This record gives sequence, C-alpha cells and structure tokens, in this order.
Amino acid sequence: MATETIAAIATGMTNAGIGIVRISGEESFPIIDQIYRSRNGRTKLSESPSHTVHYGYICDGEKVIDEVMILILKAPNTYTMEDTVEIDCHGGALVLKRVLETVLKYGARPAEPGEFTKRAFLNGRIDLTQAESVIDVINAQNDFALESSLHQLQGTVKEKIKGIRGAVLHEIAFIESALDDPEHISIDGYGEELMKQVDALAFQIKDLLQCSENGALLKEGIHTVIIGKPNVGKSSLMNALTGRDRAIVTEVAGTTRDILEDQINLNGITLNMTDTAGIHDTSDTVEKIGVEKAKSSLDQADLVIYVADSSSPLDQNDKRIFDLLKEKKVIVLLNKSDLQPVISEQDILSLAEKSNDPVLSISAKDGTGIKELEHVIRKMFFQGEISYNNEIVITNIRQKAALKEALDSLEMVKQSIQDQMPEDFYSIDLVNACDALGKITGESVGEDLVNEIFSKFCMGK
Repeated sequence: MATETIAAIATGMTNAGIGIVRISGEESFPIIDQIYRSRNGRTKLSESPSHTVHYGYICDGEKVIDEVMILILKAPNTYTMEDTVEIDCHGGALVLKRVLETVLKYGARPAEPGEFTKRAFLNGRIDLTQAESVIDVINAQNDFALESSLHQLQGTVKEKIKGIRGAVLHEIAFIESALDDPEHISIDGYGEELMKQVDALAFQIKDLLQCSENGALLKEGIHTVIIGKPNVGKSSLMNALTGRDRAIVTEVAGTTRDILEDQINLNGITLNMTDTAGIHDTSDTVEKIGVEKAKSSLDQADLVIYVADSSSPLDQNDKRIFDLLKEKKVIVLLNKSDLQPVISEQDILSLAEKSNDPVLSISAKDGTGIKELEHVIRKMFFQGEISYNNEIVITNIRQKAALKEALDSLEMVKQSIQDQMPEDFYSIDLVNACDALGKITGESVGEDLVNEIFSKFCMGK
C-alpha cells in the first residue's frame, strides 16, 4: 500500500561521522513522537513547523539508543510529497541498525530498494526520466555523466518529450474530431500539413537519438580491448593507463593468459579496459584458451587498441590479428619507442590494408605518447571535444528504445500519407508514437516496468 509508512538507512553501511535514517508516510510524525526525547523531556515533533531541525535522543522506552538531530519535513514539500522525518545519528553500522530497528518497532516497515524515489514518481513530484537520473547521479563515473544526470534531474528531458508528445496528441485530437464531425471540420489537404508536422517531430527525435550514441559512451564508458602478439607491451600499457600494476609484466612472452579488466577515467573519458592474452599460434593448451578469449572479446569492443613492438619485425600473426579488426575502430600503437625501431607506420598500414587507422609511437614503459592517445580517442569518438553545455543528451537505453519506437511510428504515418491512406490510418500510428513517448516519462508504462526500474535503486533512496 502506498500509504504505509516506510523507513530505511539512507547512507552507506560503513563507519562514518554521520548516518541518516529516513522515514516517509502518514505515520512518520506519530512514530517519531513516540521515540524522540529532547534534553528537557518528551516533545511532540509533529507540532513543530516544517523544515526545522531538533536536537535530542532516540529512545526505546527508557533506553537511549543514540544522540541525534531530527529534521521535520511536512507534506507536500518533501521528496516523496509525504510527511517525512530524517534522523541524523552517529554513523556507525551498529548504531544505524539500532535506530532503524527502533523506528520499525514503532510502526514503520522496511522500505524496498528505490521506494522513496518511487513514491516521488507515483505522487507526481517527478517523472520517470527524473527518477532514473537519480540513480545515474549516484552511479556517475565521470564529470560529463554527472552533469548530464543533474541536468535531466531538473526536468529537461521531461519538458522536451512533453513538447513532442503534446504536438502528437494535438494531431490525434484533430483527426478524431474531424472523423466524428465531418460536416464542421474539413480535412481537405490535411495530409500535406500533417506531413510537415511529422517531419519536424521526426527531426527532433532523430536529433535526440544522434546525441544518445556519444551520451551512452560517455556515461557507460568505451569498451576498449587491448590486443596484439605476446610480449609487445599490452600489459605494460594497461598498467600505464590505470596508474598501477594491474597486470603482471615480465620478459617472458605469454605471461597474460586470461582476460584482465579495469575501468579508468582518462580526463573525462571512461574506458572499460580489457587486456587480453597475446594472439599467436601456440600448442600450449592454456595459451590456446587465452587466445580464443582474446578473439571473442573483440565482438563487444567499441575500440580496439592494437599494440605492436616497434623493435621487432611484423609477421603472419600480425596479419591474422588485423584480419579480425577490419570492421572495428582501431588505434595502432607502436610500442617500445625507447628502443631502435625496425617497423614504420607505413609497414603497419600496408599490413592492415586500412589507411585510416591512427598510428602512434609510444613507450608504455616511460609513458611517452599516452597524452596523444587520449587526444586520438577524443577525436575518434567525440570530434575532439568533450564538453557539457546544457544540451539534452539521452544516456538511458530504455529511453533510447522508446524514442526509436516513436520514430518508427512517425515514419509509418509519413508512409500512409504518401500512399494516400484514409485519415484513421494516420491516427493509429500517431497513437503508437504517443504511447512510446509516454513510456519515457512514465505516462504510459505498466506497474511491472515501474517496479523493475526502481528495483535497481539502492536502499534508502
């Protein structure tokens, strides 16, 4: 029941200076009245003004649980639009647990993951895009992801989708009215006017979808696979990028026999790094498994960093590797630039049979060329720029899928107009587009989807 009073620990379960227990629901004030005691005795916090802070103790009967500060927030001016109490207590895991147990003992029930934000959505304080941006703020891995999520939290995506959906609804209403009252509402030449409107709406959706590609990469990270023959410096590169000895580095070829994964932030670019075993012909059973894993990891790669030893000649193993990379975005690194080179950029490009792969000379050992690698990645994925200027960027996969669905429906409307179909055909596809857009903001989603979205939230949020 939405009217049940819920409670949860809203801060991490680790020892800290401050911890917060949050209560929300119509019994929030009666509960706190029973367990709060001021320094001068019991005080009814329910009679206090909203948005006030009170110092005292949480007690279970005569037993003092902790010394606290209590924040009183009265509906509807709260996160959930319900009466809310926040108990700021000491941040030890045990004391937080004891305070929460006391709140539950006197009438609240444990909140489900994301239930506070779910109530904010169900009570109309935020839409589904804003709710999803809450968890995106918490999980942000870089500055761009954080700023984009904060921007969406302010309702920018909601307003954009609301405008597009409103225009679609206007056309649906006009068609339905015209079909119901043809004597007074003429639809002569309406198809041409509708085509102009649908073109404009489709353009807006395409613009959102186009920016979503880079938005997703910036938010979730570029899946980057390091690949090459054994002993060319792949693991040294991994260590240079992560800034620590993540991979074992020795002079013995084939040291890396399994997949190593890590995530790094390269000045605003998040790279989900995968270091692979060296690809080459081998009779060693374990090495063979590593080579196959290296090959399979390429399937999901957004970027492949091919590492070659510039001090050693190229061979057929290099050729076989390049054959696997024909459809991939590739950056070639000529490693060991601190040694005498025996291969050139032209040698690599000739072997790869591709002239557009950037080739950089680096030394993973001393860090030479790492800055240039960063610039190349920026140019390859983001036209050299990573900046946030308050534009709307769709970073959510669910929202992106709904936008594609809406665009497909609008394209079907255009096809019906071109085929001179009856006006009720327009209405069918316009309704589908409207429903798809409603999925983004939560105006046309089922309870199961809502529950699935909020189940991914952390407890207490």
